[in-house]
Amino acid sequence: MYQDTFEDDDLIAEVELPSSVQIPDGVRNFILYFYRCVLENNVYDLHSVYDNSFNKLTNKYYQKQPWPEAEVIAPLVKDDQVFLTLYRELYFRHIYARLTPTWEHRVRSYENYCDLFNYILNSDGPVNLELPNQWLWDIIDEFIFQFQSFSNYRDRLRNKSEEEWTLLRDNPQIWSCYSVLNVLYSLIQKSRIKEQLLVNKNGGDVIEAAGEYGARPLYKMLGYFSIIGLLRVHCLLGDYMLALKMMDNIVLNKKAMFARVTACHVTTFYYVGFAYMMMRRYADAIKAFSTILSFIQRTKQYHSRSYQFDQIAKKGDQMYALLAICVALCPTRLDESIHSQLREKYGEHLFKMQKGEEAAAVFEELFHYACPKFISATGVNLNKTAQDSFVDPNQNQTKIFMSDIRNQIMLPTLRSFMKLYTSMGIDKLAKFLDMDADELKMHLLVFKQKSRQLKWSTGDVLDGDYVATSDLNFCLKQDVVHIAESKVGRRYADWFLRNINRCEDIVAELEQKA
Repeated sequence: MYQDTFEDDDLIAEVELPSSVQIPDGVRNFILYFYRCVLENNVYDLHSVYDNSFNKLTNKYYQKQPWPEAEVIAPLVKDDQVFLTLYRELYFRHIYARLTPTWEHRVRSYENYCDLFNYILNSDGPVNLELPNQWLWDIIDEFIFQFQSFSNYRDRLRNKSEEEWTLLRDNPQIWSCYSVLNVLYSLIQKSRIKEQLLVNKNGGDVIEAAGEYGARPLYKMLGYFSIIGLLRVHCLLGDYMLALKMMDNIVLNKKAMFARVTACHVTTFYYVGFAYMMMRRYADAIKAFSTILSFIQRTKQYHSRSYQFDQIAKKGDQMYALLAICVALCPTRLDESIHSQLREKYGEHLFKMQKGEEAAAVFEELFHYACPKFISATGVNLNKTAQDSFVDPNQNQTKIFMSDIRNQIMLPTLRSFMKLYTSMGIDKLAKFLDMDADELKMHLLVFKQKSRQLKWSTGDVLDGDYVATSDLNFCLKQDVVHIAESKVGRRYADWFLRNINRCEDIVAELEQKA
């Protein structure tokens, strides 16, 4: 077993490196052991090396500088091109995470991903390579992140030098939307993961459905994570229906394969919830966000040890903001622990979102904070100048979201008045709301329409039935609004179970400190 003490041991090889390059002994030992684990397909030790040792060494030696170039460490690993491609993936990811990538870094990273995926997809038969699920997810996740980063960089027209403009014009294939989608769909097709999921769901021979490639863990998991990657990419492109369509035959529960990697678990629910919200399926969005936020709350003590703790915490914060938006638009009884956290983080925002026209700015502020950074499928026209107009994808999605918000901005105020009465004349209600009767009738029709939503019960995530999602029902008869409110009874069993679990957690924590 490899140890993190990084002392001289029998792993040190007699390899001559260029005299100008100084690699600390701990890093040299790490690379040698890392290489041996990859060669032997030792997934168990590789997970520890990848998840812990690499990040410890980064914090110790390379916080503000890049790791050694692949060409420098090549003599240590006998110039093994497969290992060097995997090493470069970590090398460039470190630059994106800790430093500022240059044009050269962006291009070389893209070319390295092309080499890696070409090796996996176009070799003669399945490749003899096994990697931990965490790393496989991070490869897909980082691939999409760097594509998103490049798209945002490309679409920022101002403050670019003439050299940058020329490079962008001469290299349209670099991080193109087509090439990224092609890789993800190719991984899905090669692994036959869609067929495997269908057989898993309906019963049948999984081995036959998997085929030669899908039976290998590398291909199966890359194919599965590519589905989650496409959910994300289609959300970034603004195609929410296609994003959710990618999730066909995937059941959103803790037994699903995405739950094996916490970051993938969180990403899946974030984008499913966001897609539901943008499709105005607020009840389903609330359920998705509540489910994953409960999971994060229950397991946060384990996340704190992960190098991805900050990312998960930030994503959780964004989901609370999106949950606040959904609850303001579709009032729903939440789990008590989620509700208390929501009030603590966004209590003031929730109050302001009930204030009619004043609420628009609050909705927009929360949306800007919590939405992903959208991208354009075609990109900016590079023959235009910085002064020419360009439809920013973030502004475009915000505009679409806010147009729907403005249609229902008065509904929380209207709802608060209607909860006070069982029947009320339309003229009297209009007077309370400072509007005429015809305008109020229009708002009542909007309220009626918005209180019925497509809601999932069984089947794929896009399926659902139209049901009433509001606890307030009403009808308009001879200029009198008749109102019926259905009270939802409190579920005491859940309250006791939750507090028993909380008590057990406190006792376990005290025993650890004792």
